[in-house]
Amino acid sequence: MTRTLLLAPVLAALLLIPVAHAGGNAAAGKKKAVVCFACHGANGDSLDPQYPRLGGQYAQYIVQALKEYQNGERKNPIMVGFASTLTEQDREDIAAYFAAQKPVVWTLRGEVSGSHKRQGTSL
Repeated sequence: MTRTLLLAPVLAALLLIPVAHAGGNAAAGKKKAVVCFACHGANGDSLDPQYPRLGGQYAQYIVQALKEYQNGERKNPIMVGFASTLTEQDREDIAAYFAAQKPVVWTLRGEVSGSHKRQGTSL
């Protein structure tokens, strides 16, 4: 009985540990994501507001979005074309790469965080 009482908190603590996700390889993802750079930027900080910023985004969100483009749940002819050829590992790797990038936050006055500045903006 005492042993069971001692194990209960340990088991409860283990339930709070996030389950490890298979995950991807960010270095491999960078090579696979080269086609993404034209719209989303090499570091995931798109300079065009019509393209989502991917830098610092949750990897699982990117994986899910790519799956949804591939299976037709999300409708975008350009993204469907790119996503349709990706394997599960490709999606994981690309997501790992963009998730590893430092997110850049912009205000109307300029950059708040990040490693580069847009032309014509300053704080």
